[in-house]
Amino acid sequence: MSETLEHPPEQLAEDDAPGLPPRPPVIEPGHTFESVTDKISSIVLTRRTTLGWLAGFAISFLLLMALTVTIVHLLLTGIGIWGNNIPVAWAFDIINFVWWIGIGHAGTLISAILLLFRQQWRTSINRFAEAMTLFAVACAAMFPLLHTGRPWLAAYWLFPYPNTMGLWPQFRSPLIWDVFAVSTYGTVSLLFWFVGLIPDLATLRDRSETRTGRVIYGALAMGWRGSAIHWHRYETAYLLLAGLSTPLVLSVHTVVSFDFAVALLPGWHATIFPPYFVAGAIYSGFAMVMTLAIPLRKFYGLEDFITMRHIHNMTKVMLVTGMIVAYG
Repeated sequence: MSETLEHPPEQLAEDDAPGLPPRPPVIEPGHTFESVTDKISSIVLTRRTTLGWLAGFAISFLLLMALTVTIVHLLLTGIGIWGNNIPVAWAFDIINFVWWIGIGHAGTLISAILLLFRQQWRTSINRFAEAMTLFAVACAAMFPLLHTGRPWLAAYWLFPYPNTMGLWPQFRSPLIWDVFAVSTYGTVSLLFWFVGLIPDLATLRDRSETRTGRVIYGALAMGWRGSAIHWHRYETAYLLLAGLSTPLVLSVHTVVSFDFAVALLPGWHATIFPPYFVAGAIYSGFAMVMTLAIPLRKFYGLEDFITMRHIHNMTKVMLVTGMIVAYG
């Protein structure tokens, strides 16, 4: 929809370098703004729920129930089931925390950094990445909370009440830095995702055939009418959020790496951890985007919009960051 084509289709075929084979197109030839809008909106508004979707939902629901059972077991038994002991303060929970935060970084990288570098190929995959980021940050936020052992008391004991408790958090601890970094990252990612969706939500509002759909999409579109002033403000806000998000890509996982690097345990106290973690986050994040995009590309017939050029570019990024991880 609006984000899928930022320029007319004839402008998307960038000039190929002389002497090199032509690059695959960003979007297959023959598409217009109208055809792209028809295809994407039909998936949301008119496509019937298939048995495959229901099967996938059932599997996801069963996994969610398994997570719920394990969390109940954790709360009733204690965090010792993770393998924690005195010299190892973090165990299974920090593995999950770092992994979820890591895969979420590709969302901001694809949406923000590639936007600032004017890489047009990002527009077909940025929605996958942004949605993945939001879910990943939500999942990651669970594990430090569960690590407290009694999360229903965590807010009371950990939140600073200087006049009541006489205590402040240890601001020299990387765990406190995590709180600020992850909450900031989650907030900016949510705003960035929502602002980018406003023109698309307005398109769904105008094309919805039900009153419920028009009301819901209309409320979310915030009065968007596609006027020149709307586009001007949209692009200004989107660019500002991209500028805010870009340093977060580097800073958040750097702070997460400090959970290990700032410790005094031999083998963990190393200066290579920040770039190592950032490269690993980009690597795993792009891998997750491909894990989501390739099956959905097939199931929903999006081969014309998510082309081999997108897959090639993502694999190149994974190759470079994978080599950085191997070096680290």
